Amino acid sequence: MKEWYKEDLAYIHDVGHSDYALNSAPYIIAILAQNNIRDGLVVDLGCGSGLSALELTKAHYQIFGVDISESLIAIARTRVPSAEFRVESLFKIHIPSCNAVISIGECLNYLFDDDNNYQILFQLFERIYNALAPGGIFVFDIAEPGQVIQGIRVKSFSEGEDWIVLVDKEEDQEKLVLSRRIVTLRKVGEYYRRDDELHYLRLYKAADIAEKLRQVGFTVGSMTSYGDYKLPKAHVAFVARKSM
Repeated sequence: MKEWYKEDLAYIHDVGHSDYALNSAPYIIAILAQNNIRDGLVVDLGCGSGLSALELTKAHYQIFGVDISESLIAIARTRVPSAEFRVESLFKIHIPSCNAVISIGECLNYLFDDDNNYQILFQLFERIYNALAPGGIFVFDIAEPGQVIQGIRVKSFSEGEDWIVLVDKEEDQEKLVLSRRIVTLRKVGEYYRRDDELHYLRLYKAADIAEKLRQVGFTVGSMTSYGDYKLPKAHVAFVARKSM
């Protein structure tokens, strides 16, 4: 569990890349309210550092958060002490009975589990459906193929007051897998400390995901934004509703 989003990348992700979680939260809260879900338990799969959890807690929901990163969960527990957090694979955790499940920030694409595949993902959809109360909502987003042009490596750079991140990503369009090599430099004392991580994401087509959700029993809607917050290129968000 310690090799993904280790201490430095977890810190940088929290302080430097909070926009995804914070900008999607108002829309998620609005969707829940529109479906008469104004309290009760929300399960946050891939909860990260607890940014979404805090906003949902402010809106009077109870939170059960799951993430594979010990470092991110440590931040989340400090940020939202009233919530329950677990260090575990979101594909393996027992999902308790709840009113809503969310998974924000392409969490379902990550290949942190060696056995993660289409079948495991679709089994997760079934477990979520069974855990949701009648009328419950499942809100999540995925990364699709088309993140990067085949054969091209895309490099990006970002920095904050005490950190620098370099990302090199490449897409295998035959295997539908995106690789991200991430180099972090974080200031610790007088010097900068370097760390490296390599992340793989399985890319899914939105039409396939929607069809599988419907087979499970959900009513499905999709969009390319959370309210006014437009998702990155080749990302799609879903609102899946369990019937009453």
